[in-house]
Amino acid sequence: MSSDPASPRIPRHLAVIMDGNGRWAQRRRRPRMIGHRAGARAVNVCIDFCLDVGIEALTLFAFSSENWGRPEDEVGALMKLFLGALEREVDELDRRGVRIRFIGERDRFAEAIRARMAASETQTAGNTRLQLNIAASYGGRWDIVQATRALARDVAAGRLDPEAIDEALLGARVALADLPAPDLFIRTGGDMRISNFLLWQLAYTELWFTETLWPELDTATLRRALADYASRERRFGLTGEQAAGMQPGGPTKPENNE
Repeated sequence: MSSDPASPRIPRHLAVIMDGNGRWAQRRRRPRMIGHRAGARAVNVCIDFCLDVGIEALTLFAFSSENWGRPEDEVGALMKLFLGALEREVDELDRRGVRIRFIGERDRFAEAIRARMAASETQTAGNTRLQLNIAASYGGRWDIVQATRALARDVAAGRLDPEAIDEALLGARVALADLPAPDLFIRTGGDMRISNFLLWQLAYTELWFTETLWPELDTATLRRALADYASRERRFGLTGEQAAGMQPGGPTKPENNE
């Protein structure tokens, strides 16, 4: 497989819902947190793969806005796992050229976690080999709402004519606006939905679902996903003939019609 990130066979940006930790543990009659720890190891498999094949950006759905409603003991244990992973992994990711960024409502996290998030971002800010985006306390609807509020503030301050608001202006205010939209979305665990993840950004993303539980993720599964992605014709609302003449990555603005 080519490692050239400009190749249309390799997605520039991969988005992943890491589902199945709890079921993996339950099938082994183990506590759910054992599954989450195993899932943390699978994150490294995914990062290694992206570095090996030349994927430029990886966005992982680590903790959704809705996950705060889980049992308090599970949320607390997840927070400890999250903080521990940050403390253990950042130096190695930095050494390998990975830039870390968090998207979501970070004000909901404890101060210690927020401080470690900020420190991780600062430490890795100059890295360019892989952009690792961690969606934590994130929801796609929240993302669109906060973008809309930003535009509304500009209108209220007289800096923006409401008639000038279009898809490009709104798209510039959502998370990850400085990156190409995800080319490929993977969800493990068997469920076939996007669960309020990157609702704006996934408009023309290729979707791929697998029954594989997240802790069981391996390179072979990821290669199957990329092989399927490479076999698809991405039209971005155009005809096949028009799309064939496009550059990899699709149009700069979303089209209105399939």
